[in-house]
Amino acid sequence: MSDNQHPIDLRSDTVTQPSAAMRAAMAAAPVGDDVYADDPTVNRLQDYAAELFGYEAGLFAPSGTQTNLIALMAHCARGDEYLVGQEAHTYKYEGGGAAVLGSIQPQPIANQPDGSIAVADIAAYIKPDDMHFARSRLLALENTIGGRVLPQDYVKAATDFAHAKGLATHLDGARICNAAVKNGISLREAVAGFDTVSVCLSKGLGAPVGSVLLGPKSFIEQGKRLRKMLGGGMRQAGVIAAAAHYALEHNVERLADDHRNAADLSAGLGAIAPLKVTTPQTNIFYVEIPEAACEPLREALAKQGIRASIGPHTRLVTHLDVSSADVRTVIAAFQAFFKDWRN
Repeated sequence: MSDNQHPIDLRSDTVTQPSAAMRAAMAAAPVGDDVYADDPTVNRLQDYAAELFGYEAGLFAPSGTQTNLIALMAHCARGDEYLVGQEAHTYKYEGGGAAVLGSIQPQPIANQPDGSIAVADIAAYIKPDDMHFARSRLLALENTIGGRVLPQDYVKAATDFAHAKGLATHLDGARICNAAVKNGISLREAVAGFDTVSVCLSKGLGAPVGSVLLGPKSFIEQGKRLRKMLGGGMRQAGVIAAAAHYALEHNVERLADDHRNAADLSAGLGAIAPLKVTTPQTNIFYVEIPEAACEPLREALAKQGIRASIGPHTRLVTHLDVSSADVRTVIAAFQAFFKDWRN
């Protein structure tokens, strides 16, 4: 059993707490004014991330929503469009920012069961060069998407096709490190084919805040102007950049632990009737729960210090603050509830 001071939180991998070592790095960070490019810790993070993923330059911003929006606005002018999956975060979960703030038209396309967008569908939605249509400028993919890892051969085919058609390519790589660890490839290999990538540092990597946008130097310079316009220019940001740098240095390979814990939790819950459970590829999976059970289950878990966004289609997420012992505790809690529950 957990407790309210130290809950088992399965709502997201954004809920992680900074470790003692990460806090020490934050406390010791030299800082400056990042709007003037004077913060040495931010500069170090940006250079380190760019080198790690194989890009010329990087830009640190408060959130992945902002780095994605900066990328969309830098790639596309007013009246342009970007092609994107119907399930993608940039389209569905970022407040319509591209349209509202960038005057960029999204062209949503149905995602395939594996999270990809069929290359044939991409081809079908690219607009002809005609004044009646928005100008197709960008293909935006997401990896992982809903915990699913895009196949590498698909990524190459899609990005090669986009470039052949004159489109730029952007990756919402909020959890790209999970994808790389799952596939057993380097971070550079994981982002191959993308002109730009947004990497979130406050999800599975465990930093308290921040994302980096990576791309060519000229693109990142344009991104700095957009970041300022969007309110993302920070001052002594080295305090949080130090945490982000620590996360990239120390918390990538350990994502495999989260994947194993998700697999174990999925297997344990899958043995409980009447639950229907997906098999995770990384640290995210879904559980179908009878609607009548949702409210009492949520209350029963809360009493044991287990936090989860319980509903008929529940997403569960493992992360660095969920241990193998926690997984066993959660399985036991579900077992106890459904042993007594009757619809």
